[in-house]
Amino acid sequence: MTDHLASLAEAAPRLAQGLSVTVQLTIFGALLAFAIAVVLGLMAGSSSLWLRGPARVVIEFFRGTSLVVQLFFYFFVLPQLGVDLHPMVCGVLGLGLNYGAYGAEVVRGSINSVPAGQWEATIALSLSPAQRIRRVIFPQAWALMIPSLTNLLVHLMKGTAIVSAITLADFTFHLDQLRRVTSTMFSYAAVGLIGYFVLALVLTGIMAMLETHAKHKLGQGRSLRAILSPAPTVAAPGGGAA
Repeated sequence: MTDHLASLAEAAPRLAQGLSVTVQLTIFGALLAFAIAVVLGLMAGSSSLWLRGPARVVIEFFRGTSLVVQLFFYFFVLPQLGVDLHPMVCGVLGLGLNYGAYGAEVVRGSINSVPAGQWEATIALSLSPAQRIRRVIFPQAWALMIPSLTNLLVHLMKGTAIVSAITLADFTFHLDQLRRVTSTMFSYAAVGLIGYFVLALVLTGIMAMLETHAKHKLGQGRSLRAILSPAPTVAAPGGGAA
């Protein structure tokens, strides 16, 4: 065990660098996936066949094909077609498109879950379609979709482990290097599982704060500031917390 710990200390800078690559892939892949999910989700929920049809084709294509194959296409095939992308760009593109397609169904379902009365109210207020979505419908759908998006975000983070196949030295790649000088049990169980678990815990905590904030803006529950405040809350008239 002493030898393992010494090897871990020696490999720590490389593991930190690999973890940095994993975090970058997670952040940028998630941002791209969210943008794609919103666009495709809105299109897939449209009453217009011209918008709904192409969106469904794109969603089903990226959901129905392997992420590994998609990454290989961006990294190995596109250069043969004259498009040479950096491995990091290939990783972000692959994760963003693949998980964005899954996220599109979350966005579409959440928007459809907004009560019909809210849609009727936007029509009564003579709001344009864009204003209906931006001012009334999407803020309510956002609070509904966060739990499902949290699951997808954690899956996306774990999905970054395959990018070593396209020459990116991520956290998993350096775990494998550590395994060569220690053992499989120490590298993957003691270091790898704990590392990914902590990262997933951080991501889940951030998303939980976003959910709390989104619900508070809708008048559901206390604000994030009140929850994190060390000062005790005072019961307000009607049973709420001041």
